[in-house]
Amino acid sequence: QVQLVESGGGLVQPGGALRLSCAASGSIVSIYAMGWYRQAPGEQRELVATITSAGSTNYADSVKGRFTISRDNAKNTVYLQMNSLKPEDTAVYYCNADLLLRYGLRYSDYWGQGTEVTVSS
Repeated sequence: QVQLVESGGGLVQPGGALRLSCAASGSIVSIYAMGWYRQAPGEQRELVATITSAGSTNYADSVKGRFTISRDNAKNTVYLQMNSLKPEDTAVYYCNADLLLRYGLRYSDYWGQGTEVTVSS
């Protein structure tokens, strides 16, 4: 079984910070791009940030300068450091990965279960 397990969500005041983690486990041979997406109540899921296996990053304009995505390839883990949080960052945050599994199986769009982030005073 392959799993993406997110952690680190919670309630934080505006201006605060949180660090999300997403650990991939299972019969994984290689992980290509990894990323974070979010979905606010009543809204569509949207891209937050992505990172390739080589470390190239991409951010949504709304989080540039505040959020930083990173990864530890040895641990099959991706992180999202979120600073200067705003109420509009409130959402469920989902981890996404492009995976190569044993026997040549490729899952280019594998999702975690999500972790909730609430920014409120």
